[in-house]
Formats: sequence, C-alpha cells, structure tokens
Amino acid sequence: MSSAAPTLSLPGDPPGGRRAAWVWGIGVAVYFVAIIFRTSLGVAGLDAADRFDVNASALSTFSILQLLVYAGMQIPVGLMVDRLGTKRVLALGAVLFTLGQLGFALSPSYGTALASRALLGCGDAMTFISVLRLGARWFPARRGPLIGQVAALFGMAGNLVSTLVIARSLHGFGWTATFVGSSLAGVMVLVLLLLFLKDHPEGFEPPPAEHAGATYVRKQIAASWREPGTRLGMWVHFTTQFPAMVFLLLWGMPFLVEDQGLSRGTAGELLTLVVLSNMGVGLVYGQVIARHHAARIPLALGTVAMTALLWASAILHPGDHAPMWLLITLCVVLGSCGPASMIGFDFARPANPPERQGTASGIVNMGGFVASMTTLFAVGVLLDATGDNYRIAFASVFVLEALGVVQILRLRRKAAHREREHHVISRVEAVHVPV
Repeated sequence: MSSAAPTLSLPGDPPGGRRAAWVWGIGVAVYFVAIIFRTSLGVAGLDAADRFDVNASALSTFSILQLLVYAGMQIPVGLMVDRLGTKRVLALGAVLFTLGQLGFALSPSYGTALASRALLGCGDAMTFISVLRLGARWFPARRGPLIGQVAALFGMAGNLVSTLVIARSLHGFGWTATFVGSSLAGVMVLVLLLLFLKDHPEGFEPPPAEHAGATYVRKQIAASWREPGTRLGMWVHFTTQFPAMVFLLLWGMPFLVEDQGLSRGTAGELLTLVVLSNMGVGLVYGQVIARHHAARIPLALGTVAMTALLWASAILHPGDHAPMWLLITLCVVLGSCGPASMIGFDFARPANPPERQGTASGIVNMGGFVASMTTLFAVGVLLDATGDNYRIAFASVFVLEALGVVQILRLRRKAAHREREHHVISRVEAVHVPV
C-alpha cells in the first residue's frame, strides 16, 4: 500500500468548491445541533438525578437507551440515505431530535424523560451518516478523510456548547428554560436545511436506486459486511471512540466531582479540555491520514494504548485523588478518541462503491456506540454494586479495548490486501475514462 494518498481524480468525482462548502456546511450545522442535544445530559447528569430522583443505574439508562436507539438505527439509516437521499433523512432527523429535546425539557416523570431521550437518539442517528454522504457527493474522494474529520470537529464544537453554555444556563435559568431554549436551535437548522440543502451538484446525480425490498436490503448489508475494510472500520470505531464518549456523555462529571473531589466548575473545565483537544487532534489526524494512508492503523492503535495507559493511571493512582496534572493529561488524551474513531470510515469508504456508502458507514458508526452503550451500562451497574467505587467500575473499559484490539489486528492484513485491489481498479478506470 502506498504511504501517500492518491491525488488522481477518480471518474465521476464532484468538483468541490465554495458551493459545496456552503451546502455541506448546512448539513454540518444540523449535526452540530444534534451533538448539543446528545451531550446536554453529560453536564446535566447530576441535575437529572435530582429532578427525577434516580440512582446511578437509572441515570445511566438515559444515555444507554439513547445510544441503543442510535446504534440500532445505524444500518437502517444507512439504507435510508442510500435509498432516499441526504435531504429527506436529515430533515426527518432534525424533526425527531428537536421534539426529543423539547420533550425532555417538559417531561414530568422519569418514564416520559426516557421516551424523549429515545426520540432524540433516533433523530441524532440520522445526522452523521447523512453528513458523510453529503460530503462524498459534493467533494472529491481524496478530500474524504479531511472532510470527515472536519465534520467531527464541528460536532465536538457542539459538545463544547454543552459544556460551556448548557451547564451555565442550567444554573442560571433552570432545567425547563434551558432545554426549551436549546430546542429552538433545532427549528433554525431545519428551516435552513429545507430551503438550501441539495443532495448533490448538478450533473452528478447518482444512479437510480434498485427496487426497495427485503432482497435489496439484505444484499446491501451483506455486500458491505463482506468487505474486510467495513469490518475493520467498525472495530476501529468500536475500540477508539467509547472511552471519551462515556466520559463526556455521562460519567465524567460524576467521576470528577464525587470521586476526585473537584468542584463542578473545575470538572466542567476538564470536560471542555477534552472537547478542545478533540478539535485540535482532529485537524492533525485528518491532514496526516489524507497524505499517508499507512498511518491509519498506527494512529488508531497508538490512541488506544495511550488512552488505556492514562485511564489506568488515573483510576489506580494511590491515595484518595489523582493529581491535577494527571487528570489534565487524561482529558487531553481522551480528546484523541473521537478523531481516531473517524479512521474507521477511512477503511470503509474505499472498500465500498458510492451506492453502498451509507450502509457501510452505518455499520462502522454502530461499532463505537455499541461499545459506549455497553460501557455506560457496566459502569452504572458496577457503581451501584460496589458503593460508588469508580476504580472497579471504570476498569470495565479495558475489557472492550482488549476485544477491539484483537479484532483490529486480525483484520488489518485482509483489509490492506483488498484496498490495494480496489486502488488498482480505480487507477485503471481513471486512465480509461473518456475526456
């Protein structure tokens, strides 16, 4: 495999340009708002426990159910994007996650709040795959790794809004006003989407979709799964994403406040550091991978190793509390988890033709969220079972990391061999394309 990314334009490559950036930017704005809604519980976890009078296991159920719906929707959403196009799926997602956020704001009970988070998760599930597909339709293929990382960067900016704006608003204006007010952002991006977003540039229409039905669905899923690059991408996403997701989505704030004795303000600053690190590392990873595809596996495995080392150092540090420098270092390293998870899509993208990109992306994206959901549940159960012993509960992270690393090492050679075959075919087609 060549260490440098190919610069040759492939047949049918869209031109990119300012209009592409504008249209794609609208899709990214929808994803940005979805991330604000998804991660708002991460800074409101303690408030939610008080509001609904629930323990750690019940609190984790909010995020588990949201991620269960999200993960379960990934393959159906991928099929929907391939079949219906980006605009329709994104519009439906915006409607659902806005209604979910509004319902969460007004929920009078734990049960209705759970239903609202499930609705939010369903809408959220429709955003990222759609944005990836939108980028593939509007930008040249060689821009794929960087476009994906930039989309994830804007998603983390949404996380930053949660840690800074939502957290302060909760203390200044209260639960209902904060969540109702934030839901208005969903209405705004929905209007922009309906007015200005287009699935593809003129002259780059995709081929007509096959007749929908059970046979078509099975064929799409099976063909995507047969590609080693799709399976490798899923395991890379599975192994790299979940530690930071678990920390930001729910358990970071309680760990830092209840176990490490920090104030909520200081804990919020550390969560913000995770987000800022993610944004900075994402730009670096995107540039490196766009130029050197051979760096993908070393970056992914290196991120897993550093995360495991710092996670172990923080929870096993002797004494009641880890030193601040160690917690800061942990948060900086956790910031690399999101960019590393994006590498998974860079394995699946060249392994699948355009008409299967949505389905393959859905399979990949499912990996990290299954891992996150599993860990959220395990941490909640172990906290209740051990009397809030975070050392034992947080050790569950290492089990899933070990499983993922084994699968990555098992699949990496098959995926590399298959990708070389696809690359040779693409170059031959490019040479023979008529001018």
